[in-house]
Amino acid sequence: MVAPGPPAERAVPRRHALVTGANRGIGLEVCRQLAARGVHTLLTARREDRGREAAAALAAEGLPVAFFPLDVTDEASMQRVAEYAARELGRLDILVNNAAISIEKKQPGLDIAMDVVRATVDTNLYGPLRLTQLLVPLMTRHGYGRIVNVSSGLGSFALLAAGKLAYRLSKVALNAMTRVLADELRGSNVLVNAVTPGRVRTHLGGIHAQRSTEEGADGIVWLATLPDDGPSGKFFKDRTEFPW
Repeated sequence: MVAPGPPAERAVPRRHALVTGANRGIGLEVCRQLAARGVHTLLTARREDRGREAAAALAAEGLPVAFFPLDVTDEASMQRVAEYAARELGRLDILVNNAAISIEKKQPGLDIAMDVVRATVDTNLYGPLRLTQLLVPLMTRHGYGRIVNVSSGLGSFALLAAGKLAYRLSKVALNAMTRVLADELRGSNVLVNAVTPGRVRTHLGGIHAQRSTEEGADGIVWLATLPDDGPSGKFFKDRTEFPW
C-alpha cells in the first residue's frame, strides 16, 4: 500500500492589477514593479496613444502588461474598464488609484477659481471613489483585494498649511475615503490603504524632486501585495505609518 503524500497545496491564482494614470511617472513604474512580480497588470491612461506606447514598451521587456483606455472623470469609461475586467480577466485583485492632477497656480485659497477646485476633486477623489465602487465586487467575489490610494503629504491633516488648497482638499478627502472603505470592508480580505510617495521626479513632482520613480513606487507596490494579515485603513510613507 502506498503511503499518502502530503496534502496538495491550494494553487494561488494569478493576480490581476489595474493602475490608473500609468502612462508615465510613478504609475508606469508601479506597473513595471507589479508585472516583474508576475502580476498581470492593466496599465490605464486617458491618452490612448501614450498609454499604448507605455504598455508596449513594458510588454517588449517580457512583462505581463496590457493597456486599456481609462478616463477617471468619465462614467462610461470607468464602466467599460470594469466590464472588461469582469469579462476578460474574470477577477481584479489589485487597484492602484494613482491618476491625479494639480492645476492650481500659486494663489491663496480665497482667490482660487471654483472650476479649478471642481476639476481637481473630480479627478483626485470622485474618480477613485467611483472606480473602487465598480471594482470591489470583483474582489469580494473571490475573497481577495488590495486597494492603494496614492495620496500626498499635502493631504496630511496634521501638516496642513497655506497653499494648494484644491489639491490638499482632494487628498484629505481621499484619505477619509480610505478610512471609511477600509472599515466597511473589514473581514472581507480587501485591504484599503493610502500612501504618500514623497516628492518624486515626475511631471507632478518636478525635475528637482529628491526621489526617483523607483523609490516613489516601492511603498505603493508593497501595499498592493500585502499578505492577508496586512494593515488596512492606514496611511504610509516608505512602508512606515504617516500622520493623517
